[in-house]
Amino acid sequence: MKSDLDNLMAARGLDALIAYANEVYSPPVDYLSNGARVTRAMIIKRRGGEPIFVVNAMEVEEAAKSGLKVYTESELGLADLVKELGGDREKAQPVFLERCLRKAGVDGGTIGIYGVVEFGFLLALTRRFEQEFPQYHFAAEMGLNSLSLFDEAYTTKDDDEITRMRSVAARTSQVLQAAWDFIASHTADGERVIDDSGEALTIGAVKRFVRRTLLDYDLEDTDMIFAQGRDGGFPHSRGEDDTELRLGQAIVFDLFPREIGGGYFHDCTRTWSLGYAAPEVQEAYDQVMDAFDIAVEVFRPGIAAKALQDAVHDYFESKGHATPRSHPGTNTGLVHSIGHGLGLNIHERPSISHISRDTLQRGNVFSIEPGLYYPERGFGIRVEDTVVVNQHGELVALTDFPKTLVLPLNSAG
Repeated sequence: MKSDLDNLMAARGLDALIAYANEVYSPPVDYLSNGARVTRAMIIKRRGGEPIFVVNAMEVEEAAKSGLKVYTESELGLADLVKELGGDREKAQPVFLERCLRKAGVDGGTIGIYGVVEFGFLLALTRRFEQEFPQYHFAAEMGLNSLSLFDEAYTTKDDDEITRMRSVAARTSQVLQAAWDFIASHTADGERVIDDSGEALTIGAVKRFVRRTLLDYDLEDTDMIFAQGRDGGFPHSRGEDDTELRLGQAIVFDLFPREIGGGYFHDCTRTWSLGYAAPEVQEAYDQVMDAFDIAVEVFRPGIAAKALQDAVHDYFESKGHATPRSHPGTNTGLVHSIGHGLGLNIHERPSISHISRDTLQRGNVFSIEPGLYYPERGFGIRVEDTVVVNQHGELVALTDFPKTLVLPLNSAG
């Protein structure tokens, strides 16, 4: 979490770090700025010091909401510097960056670079900067086999972060309820779901309704999954907009919105069957729910994350389903890990898979999402909540929406 930043920097030999935002949302800038909404900015933090915010003058009011010390580019003399150098911004950029570093109390050393910035610009800037100011050295992390600084910081959330995530979760549950009510307001013509005018209700219509409703709650869609029948048997099939909803077919509805404009995510999945559930869908659903409960029951603070996955593997394999452990690369049965961390990114640590080396601890926020997938049998099932490990070491669900399979329609049955 944020209080660990200095220790994380020390472990990586960093004397300072820079986080960039360049016209698009940048999770590290959000993280360091406490959610301030800026589109072009640089945050510099010296190890052991407080971060400073460097922004365009148009961003001052938004940046001030961060509580950080804010400097504008004009205050630090960028325009004058460009003028002195005959309008050559490329020559000005390294000199300006050195001014910003000194303003943050950094007069040399190793600097980590994070955030979102155009790659070519950053490569040219760092090369030129190190030539002109050899007392500085830039470092970067790939974050593949080991956690990068921000990946590691994100692994546990502080109280302010969890408060934001609780709010996103509560609003997401309200959107789920609105979607349930919207579908339930329709009727059936045979196996087809229709509206009052007799037009078929399609996946595209449901998605448009959900997207509009998310906006009403200051959330934004990040490409939801609403996949019916065989499509639901492929875990990341988004569903086809022109598909008509039909009774008795399982629908995998995976909703993972975030704060509008960028911010904290929520992640939840429900499987719905309109009007009634086919016997094999009901059986698979009951087994997925059993697996979900098993994962929750296995949890305790300090447990290896893989223990949750292994327990679910044991159960599904006992029921004759393939798993990533028994059949690596399987595309039927359970085909994925049963959870993942989330926060400012939809996928963060801890990792919950049978090869994970993570442990579960206070401040973790992660999903639990067992599923079974049989596309050639015409269905997929997944149920997912986001949970937090609170300060007492208890596993608490943030998703507050019922896990009900059958969604009744006005005239169904």
